[in-house]
Amino acid sequence: MGKSAADEKILSYNDVVLRRSDLDILSGPYYLNDRIIEFYFSLLSSSHPSEDILLVPPSIAFWITNCPDVDGLKDFLEPLKLPDKNLVIFPVNNNDDVSLAEGGSHWSLLAYYRSANIFVHHDSNQQMNKRHAMKLFKSVVGYNGGPSSTSNDKYQECIDTPQQVNGYDCGLHVTATARTICSWYESSENKDGTDLWFSALKEHVTPSVVGEMRKEILGLIKDLMAKQ
Repeated sequence: MGKSAADEKILSYNDVVLRRSDLDILSGPYYLNDRIIEFYFSLLSSSHPSEDILLVPPSIAFWITNCPDVDGLKDFLEPLKLPDKNLVIFPVNNNDDVSLAEGGSHWSLLAYYRSANIFVHHDSNQQMNKRHAMKLFKSVVGYNGGPSSTSNDKYQECIDTPQQVNGYDCGLHVTATARTICSWYESSENKDGTDLWFSALKEHVTPSVVGEMRKEILGLIKDLMAKQ
C-alpha cells in the first residue's frame, strides 16, 4: 500500500481520526499505535459516560509524563478536572523521546481509584514499564486532589496482572484491562477495598479475550465507517 493510501482518513470519531493504515494494524499481529488506543478509550468514554470516569488519551498521558515545565503542567492538567474524578485510566508507553511521535515499544496501564487513594500499574510484560509508570505517577499525583489538599495517594504494581503470550498484544491488554475496570466500576456489586478490580481482570482479561479484541475493535471501526 502506498503512503497516500495508508494515510487516507477512514473515520472521524469524537476527536479521533483513524487512517487506512490503522485497519492494517488491526488486521495483522501488530503492535497497536496511539490512534487505535485513543479511539478505543474514546469509545469506552461514550459507553461509560459517568462524570466520575476519565480515560486519558495516549498523547496526553505521554505529555504529562514528560512535561519539562512544572507550571506548564499545572495549566495543562486543569481542563482534565482530575480532582472531580474517582476513576482515571492512563495508558503508559515506554517512549523516552519527546521528539519522536508514536515511539516506544510497549504499552501498559496506570489506573487511579480515588475511593482507595491508589494508583495501580498493570503491565502485561513483567513490569517492563514500571519506571515510566512511576514517572507518570510522580508527575500527576500532586495535582490530583485540588489546590489545597495534601495527597495521600499510594502507588502499587499489580504483580497478578494477566500476562501477554506474545510480543505484540500489549496494547490489546491495555484496551481489555480498561474495559474491565470501567465495567467493574459501574457494576452494582460491592467493591472490595482490598481486591479492587483484580478478580475481574483475572476473569475477563484472558488470552482468548485479548486475542478477540483485535477483531472486535476492527469490527467496531467498520460498523462506524458504514454509518458515516
